[in-house]
Amino acid sequence: MLYGRASELAQLEELIATARAGRSGVLVLRGDPGIGKSALLDHAAASAGDLRVLRTSGIESESELPYAGLHLLLRPALDRLDALAEPQRNALAAAFGLGPAQGGGDRFLVGLAVLSLLSEVSEDGGVVCLVDDAQWLDQASAEALLFAARRLDAEGVALVIAARDGAAMFAAPGVPELALAGLSPEAADALLDAQFDAQFDAHLDARAGAADGQGLAPGVRSRVLREAAGNPLALAELPAALAREPAAAATPAGTLPLTDRLQVAFHGQVRRLPAGTQALLLLVAAADGADLDVVLRAASRLGTGLDHAGEAESAGLIRIDERAVRFRHPLVRAAVYQSAPLSERLGAHRALADAFVEAADRDRRAWHLAMASTGHDEQVAAELEASAARAAERGGHADAATAFERAARLSPDASARARRLRQAAEAAYQTGDFPRAITLAERAGAGSADRSPDHEAAAWLVLIRANAHFWTGALRQAHQVLLEGAEAVHRHDPGEAAWMLMQAVHVAWFTGDPTLSETAAARLDAVRLPADHLLRPLLPLMTMHARLANDREAGPSPEMTEAALRAGQADPRAAVMLGGAAWIAGRDDLAHDIFAGFVDEARAQGRIGWLAAGLGSLGESQLFLGRHRDATTNLEEALRVGADTGQAHVVSHFRGVLAYLAALDGDEARCRELTNAVLVESVGGGSSPGPSWAHWALSASDLAAGRTEEALTRLEALSRGPARHQIPAIRGTVDQVEAAVRLGQPERAAEPLARLEEWASWARQGWIDAAVCRCRALLAPDAEAERHFVRAVELHELHDTAGHPFDEARTRLLYGEWLRRARRRVDARAQLGTALESFERLNAEPWEQRARAELRATGASVPTATSGASSGVPDVLAGLTPQELQIVRMAAEGLSNRDIGTRLFLSPRTVGYHLYKAYPKLGISSRTQLAALVLGESAS
Repeated sequence: MLYGRASELAQLEELIATARAGRSGVLVLRGDPGIGKSALLDHAAASAGDLRVLRTSGIESESELPYAGLHLLLRPALDRLDALAEPQRNALAAAFGLGPAQGGGDRFLVGLAVLSLLSEVSEDGGVVCLVDDAQWLDQASAEALLFAARRLDAEGVALVIAARDGAAMFAAPGVPELALAGLSPEAADALLDAQFDAQFDAHLDARAGAADGQGLAPGVRSRVLREAAGNPLALAELPAALAREPAAAATPAGTLPLTDRLQVAFHGQVRRLPAGTQALLLLVAAADGADLDVVLRAASRLGTGLDHAGEAESAGLIRIDERAVRFRHPLVRAAVYQSAPLSERLGAHRALADAFVEAADRDRRAWHLAMASTGHDEQVAAELEASAARAAERGGHADAATAFERAARLSPDASARARRLRQAAEAAYQTGDFPRAITLAERAGAGSADRSPDHEAAAWLVLIRANAHFWTGALRQAHQVLLEGAEAVHRHDPGEAAWMLMQAVHVAWFTGDPTLSETAAARLDAVRLPADHLLRPLLPLMTMHARLANDREAGPSPEMTEAALRAGQADPRAAVMLGGAAWIAGRDDLAHDIFAGFVDEARAQGRIGWLAAGLGSLGESQLFLGRHRDATTNLEEALRVGADTGQAHVVSHFRGVLAYLAALDGDEARCRELTNAVLVESVGGGSSPGPSWAHWALSASDLAAGRTEEALTRLEALSRGPARHQIPAIRGTVDQVEAAVRLGQPERAAEPLARLEEWASWARQGWIDAAVCRCRALLAPDAEAERHFVRAVELHELHDTAGHPFDEARTRLLYGEWLRRARRRVDARAQLGTALESFERLNAEPWEQRARAELRATGASVPTATSGASSGVPDVLAGLTPQELQIVRMAAEGLSNRDIGTRLFLSPRTVGYHLYKAYPKLGISSRTQLAALVLGESAS
């Protein structure tokens, strides 16, 4: 019976009922040791009924073994492994050592495989997954489990994770949590009585001093209640400790934290046991969950065995079954292990290392050897390095970093130590622990400075340090590291030096510092590469872009841009950089192609960690090309993947882009919500363009709502600040000109128009030239304005090959407004009607309302606003959510639920659930109807 936990039990039972009904739910239970987390998991297991139960516990001694905890959880379900899509099946098999590693593939692919496997298992009627002591899960298991947890939806899975209090013990952002407090006084009283009746009848000395011979003495009872503070384990253990240990009873309350007092209590029980029993307990504590045969082999080396276990088992300190010896509570293990002399702990680990004789246990052997070592030992270091390499190959980069670093400490040779530190730095970088990666890389570089240089290794350390500094927002440090690195490697590898300097240009671009940009550009000018080198076409492009940020020279010609970018696509490292260069050159079509290819490659290879930036950039390109719905779909997915993979800079950037889309749609509340999140999270600096997008979004919202002065002030601050060279400031010049004209202050339009004309002069793109003509028309006298408007419309129609429908619609709207004011109503209706159709198709509601009002002012009969397309064909997909739209389109192309799930990182059952919800909205009931409907909608 659980006392005082009615609310918690109700939540667990609701979670299980939800799983039984085919939906999924996740809950993290947090609390201090002994607060009752395990008891609640026991209740959940008992309540599962006909649902399948998968259960495991984190094991402290295996917290450095990648995927050890996940393997224990999923081992009973691996008979379903063959049902997974091949990339996921291979990733999970490699993670568990059941197949060859695939070159250190994306670690998040294992999380997707976990999601799919749970979905497969739940086909039999639902699954309850229970994970105890999650604070001791290895990081690879924790990452994969949480990746799956955040994407559970319609699989019929109830996942309950118990972890000690404090996010640092088991960080689970984006997952519901329940903090367990101590029991109420009434529940604590009842539990104490029940515990006494059940456990202390055999210890009459514990009743000494009781007034009536029943229960604890009043003084002892009140002290137990006070010190336990509602902790169930303390209520069970402190009475015996106070009764049996005079020293414990004499210790003033509050002298030790409760956890330490409980460990003292457990140690008091242990030290009264025979020496052979204590030796066995120490071995079990060091082994922590190892198989029974391993423990027995090690015990024989220490002169103990199961014949010494009886008293510890009778005292309730351990439990023995046919597979393992386990402690009743983790605090018992901690008390045994921490109180043992160092020499005995070292001996226990050495015995365990000798006992792990199977090939599958070589990683455990390596770690026990390391824990038994106190000085340099190359043999142990080599075994640990091999273990780290296997961890990295399986995607367990965090655990690999720890193992490589420990191997470096054990290395007697300075060269081997530096190599292992470099490997540790790389692994830490791969897992996103950038501060640790910087520290390790610096240590590795310092350790190799006095020896014959390994130029390739040195270059790799430079890139690790620079990229880690970049993602932590230390842009100037990243820039300096790249310059120094390029200088060091230039003589030996000019290609690598060029790559470093290109990255330095990229970093300088984000800082907005003209000195940094010019320095990187000048050095890049001096690099000489062979004519056939892959990077050679990119060098002049990058130097021009660096100086463009400083307004020091014209940008590259369209021909140079296209040739360089097409050549550079052969190097996937440069995709994001090249796509950004295409945007700067006004080549939104080319940027779209680059990012679409990048996303396709990331999906095909299961590179989930790459996908967030690619998806968001693809969405940004679609926004510029007027494909607003597709843009929203990809940006939303980019935010989900970015949050799942811990890429805060990506989330900030594309939140800002989504905020701008919300402003165009007229959703001010959504725009404010997103921009507030971006601007709050950007405090303290960083590399994300999110803040500049947020300010552009707010200005667009102000401009659409008639808050023209606010819009202009915000745009002017953006164009004069450190982000003046970023896309929002560059492309926001048209808004700046329009706002100045609407305010009757054309003098405030001169500077942004000059910047726009400069961009147009070298980009030579029809849509940018049209924007220049539109702005000139707004500023020109009436006798000259129409000439500029007509030219702008011609440029949109004839020379904007990529298509920028929002920009064209704004040109026609402004031209139509001018024609109406000139009393040329018939001509005005033609322009305004075309603009209205475009705004309706784009769902740009504020602009649609403005065009509708202008049309009415011409005397035209304007139909009521609809969600229809310009052709009059209803937009049948308008009612779908972005995720439903994504799934519906893939299903219409003939992809199966499993294929769609693989591409979108969802379980097949969740895909089916979203299709089930979409069909009624579309008025259909089959995939055949869906294909016809979506193809018809696309054609219209």
